[in-house]
Amino acid sequence: MGSLAQKLLTSLKSKEFREYLMSTHFWGPVANWGIPLAAIADTRKDPSFISGKMTLALSLYSLMFMRFAWRVQPRNLLLFACHFTNECAQLTQGARFVNHNYLGGKERETKDKA
Repeated sequence: MGSLAQKLLTSLKSKEFREYLMSTHFWGPVANWGIPLAAIADTRKDPSFISGKMTLALSLYSLMFMRFAWRVQPRNLLLFACHFTNECAQLTQGARFVNHNYLGGKERETKDKA
């Protein structure tokens, strides 16, 4: 285990790792994590506030950037993970939107309040 820890420490001290930390391959995805985190937090909110158009737009946005992150050389797996997470969150929000507006969720909610 000591050898593995030593290798990790050596890798973290390397010039390549420092360059990675100062690159857009690192800071771009870090800045983007606000979008999926907000979408995950919104899954606890009332579905009547969900915008179907914005959810669709963010889903398409994340699909495009997942493809970009996979195709760019070198691959940007941090960006891919960020947009994969956002895609899952947006699909969850989209399902909540459809359920609430088109599959009777609104009516069940009104019935439960009465």
